[in-house]
Amino acid sequence: MYKLFFFLLVMSSCYSQDEDLFRSLRSENKVDNSLLPDRIIFSQRLLWGKKGLFRRTGWSPLNLKQREKELKTRRKMLKLHQLIGYATLAGMLAQGIIGSQLYTGNYKLYDTHKFIGNLTSISYFTGAGLSLFAPPPITNEKTKGLSSIKAHKYLASIHFSAMLATNIFANKNKKIHRISAYTAVGSFATAMLVFKF
Repeated sequence: MYKLFFFLLVMSSCYSQDEDLFRSLRSENKVDNSLLPDRIIFSQRLLWGKKGLFRRTGWSPLNLKQREKELKTRRKMLKLHQLIGYATLAGMLAQGIIGSQLYTGNYKLYDTHKFIGNLTSISYFTGAGLSLFAPPPITNEKTKGLSSIKAHKYLASIHFSAMLATNIFANKNKKIHRISAYTAVGSFATAMLVFKF
């Protein structure tokens, strides 16, 4: 079942990979007199806002030429976010298989489970960081109703919390660890799929 799911996920990404990934970035092509959107998330404001760290240090002055560079950087970061997401999902699925063996008493796989878990956590939080700290788009218009990007963001808050809980309770509470791991996998996979449909 996991193999079929992963195969379908990879195949669907091959047909419209860039279009689906950058659906949220289409607004960058609209004409707008301001260089920054009115609404940006906290992590972007911290680095890229008008008074953000990169503006204050002079590393990335707020001008049209620099914003064009930032948008190219944004595209690269979000593309890498997507690729790391596929690797993370593969790690999560492997963890599910190996973890279920541990619950049946096959403790020979504990070190493997721990190693793959650490790699999966590193890839997950790296991918999250690429999304959270990417430069903001040109515009960030508020839309009514549920869109694929809104669903992706709502699901991201669920799987981010679940990943934190999975790591926190890894050695403290096996039941909470298992529930949070399943929640992380389910919401993470769904977050990836909402861009496809």
